Amino acid sequence: MVVFLGSALIASGFNLFLIPHRLLSGGVSGLAMLVGYFTPFSISLLYLIFNIPLLVAGWFQLGRRFIVLSIVSVAATTWLMAIFPIRSVASDMLLASVFGGVLVGIGSGISFRVGGSSGGFDILGSIITRYRDFPVGNVLVALNALVILAAAYFDNNWNLALASMVSLYVSGKVVDMIHISHIKVTVFIVTNKTDEMLRQLLGLQRGVTKIKTEGAYTHEEKDMLMTVTTRYELAELQRIIKKSDPQAFVNIVETVGVMGAFRKR
Repeated sequence: MVVFLGSALIASGFNLFLIPHRLLSGGVSGLAMLVGYFTPFSISLLYLIFNIPLLVAGWFQLGRRFIVLSIVSVAATTWLMAIFPIRSVASDMLLASVFGGVLVGIGSGISFRVGGSSGGFDILGSIITRYRDFPVGNVLVALNALVILAAAYFDNNWNLALASMVSLYVSGKVVDMIHISHIKVTVFIVTNKTDEMLRQLLGLQRGVTKIKTEGAYTHEEKDMLMTVTTRYELAELQRIIKKSDPQAFVNIVETVGVMGAFRKR
């Protein structure tokens, strides 16, 4: 239901703000809009078609739960874009880019919070970084920049390109506000149910370090589990922790870099 709500917000941002002004969103949706503006094909149908090969590739390369939720998001967004009317809510192009970006950012952000994504270049960027040492964010910026530059070239209107950049910036900031958007995070878990938690955590195929700890006030001995994971797996990890030990103390911190053996996803 959360993913469906996110899809409704994304479709609203597209049909009510961006598409009426021929503005672009980021990722595959922007590519679908670009092609749709210059061809008779439906933008919603193009959005689905362009996402299919990425979802298939992600099924074999990335986490299954992440891809299943992404499939739900893409399917719901496609359907809602087809039934929502394309109607300009804001007459000013800059206002449309800002509020369209806010809606798309909220929709994408809440999808990330439950462990999925809105599909598209997020999946492609994650796959690329598994084989090349590039940050996901840099990959996505480069891909989005190519789409916007193509729009400016074919439409011969740099105002549209600049307004689209504003929309991309706003949506990215909103996603950051809603979701922990760092590529890698370190999770510290203090628990009394070490064996049960390890049994499920190790199923994520991430390394876990067990550290003996003692409470300074209670002098009670506990175990602290430390693991480094990606933003895409963070929601699944949090679900495991809540299920295994709802009373566990958990600290999630940004990881600037990792050296040694680490499986990027």
